[in-house]
Amino acid sequence: MNEEARNYADYTTLVWGDEFDGSALDQTKWGYDLGGSGWGNNELQNYTNSSENSFVNGGNLTIKALRQQSGSNGYTSARLLTKGKQTFQFGRIDVRAKIPKGKGVWPAIWMLGADIDQNNWPKCGEIDIMELRGSRPKELLSTMHFADPQGARRLKGTTKTVTADLSDDFHIYSVVRSRDQIRVYLDSELFFTFTSGDTSGGSYPFNNPFFMILNVAVGGDFDGNPDASTVFPQQMQVDYVRYFQYK
Repeated sequence: MNEEARNYADYTTLVWGDEFDGSALDQTKWGYDLGGSGWGNNELQNYTNSSENSFVNGGNLTIKALRQQSGSNGYTSARLLTKGKQTFQFGRIDVRAKIPKGKGVWPAIWMLGADIDQNNWPKCGEIDIMELRGSRPKELLSTMHFADPQGARRLKGTTKTVTADLSDDFHIYSVVRSRDQIRVYLDSELFFTFTSGDTSGGSYPFNNPFFMILNVAVGGDFDGNPDASTVFPQQMQVDYVRYFQYK
């Protein structure tokens, strides 16, 4: 189904989605990652399922990072995922979101291989549709992570620079997955294409089912830690997540 690469606009059949129109998170669609282990990147937040850190109202999902002590962690936030509830293979995913900024603030819209519990990362594959270094709010990053023949992490990605801060307004972050090809878009404009030939002999796990993750991290290796210029709370608002295929 939908293995052939088609034009962005050809994906018109809505297969799955969440409009976040209710008063609570639909837990038949989303679960929570919990904890404050640093997540392999020396991050500073503790992820919670508290309504202070994630909630649905006004037609949006809000993920809010707070400067708030939680155990040994100086910040709290939320990380929501469809693991065990919904997977996505070929087709187009659109996420309309307004993302935060600020030194050490790290919003992400991304995916992991659904077989991660059997094939550990990076063998399972990771698709970063959107990541932002909060200190550089005009730079959108998209990256694919995979394993080389020895199982070590390899990655390939791109940085798209825009004219206005991405935090100023809602944008649509999209990925179109076809057999042996991934295309990434900002507001329906293509800015990155990745194919099976880009793995340089490594594995290409991206034809497999993946699950979706939405989160706001704080601190760590990606953008460093917050400094005196960083304002809290910071939040990512998600208007919808939609998964389309063509007929």
